Amino acid sequence: MKKRPVMISRFILLSSCVALSACAGSSQLGKAPKNAVGAPSNVTVAESGQLPPPERMDLFEMNRAYLIGPFDKLIIDVFGIEELSKKEVQTDAGGRISFPLAGIIEAVGKTPAEVEDVIEERLRGRFVRDPQVTVNLKETVSQVITVDGQVKEPGLYPVIGKMTLMRAVATAQGAAEFAKLDDVVIFRTVKGQKMAALFDLKAIRRGAYDDPEVFANDVVVVGDSNARRLFKDALQVLPLLTTPIVVALQN
Repeated sequence: MKKRPVMISRFILLSSCVALSACAGSSQLGKAPKNAVGAPSNVTVAESGQLPPPERMDLFEMNRAYLIGPFDKLIIDVFGIEELSKKEVQTDAGGRISFPLAGIIEAVGKTPAEVEDVIEERLRGRFVRDPQVTVNLKETVSQVITVDGQVKEPGLYPVIGKMTLMRAVATAQGAAEFAKLDDVVIFRTVKGQKMAALFDLKAIRRGAYDDPEVFANDVVVVGDSNARRLFKDALQVLPLLTTPIVVALQN
């Protein structure tokens, strides 16, 4: 009988947290454990029921089309001119490339099609009457996601086209045998604000809610990990139910 007040208090806390997660407005959940550098982080329920996509600048400058970044490798062809075809170039640390007759081109943040336009404009008239340029991505190291935690092959993986949470986990060769699939976190920066969302991969597979899109620079954590523990205590009483829990992390 002595334990009954404690059990009632825990039930009230759990009920309050469930109600809190369903509210539309932002509400303070409390402080998470200290991070790696010892600074406490606040965890706040975001106003939206979904983790918002990053803006173009959040990705280092996100468009559905691929944006070229530092150290990406490109293959450039100028139709009908052998000397300017099958040219493999790599952007430097600042995202620039050099191409014969076209000079230095600021490629960072541009799509391959936009780089094609720049090269065509520089070649047209002076060197080639009607240049037809093709720029293809060969290899990328700039737009990647991190997949960590209880997956078979944690690491960095390129984001080309549209990628979802399930595809991201599959890219890392799938979840480990005893992975906590109801405990998957996506960390993201939106307008400079660090955010995170807690997902239930099993519920997504059942169709309880949509498979969320992931973007370059996202960190996907499956199950237990050091990153997950940053706000584990603050969220441990919140059930996933049928929607993700989105929070804002403030240092």
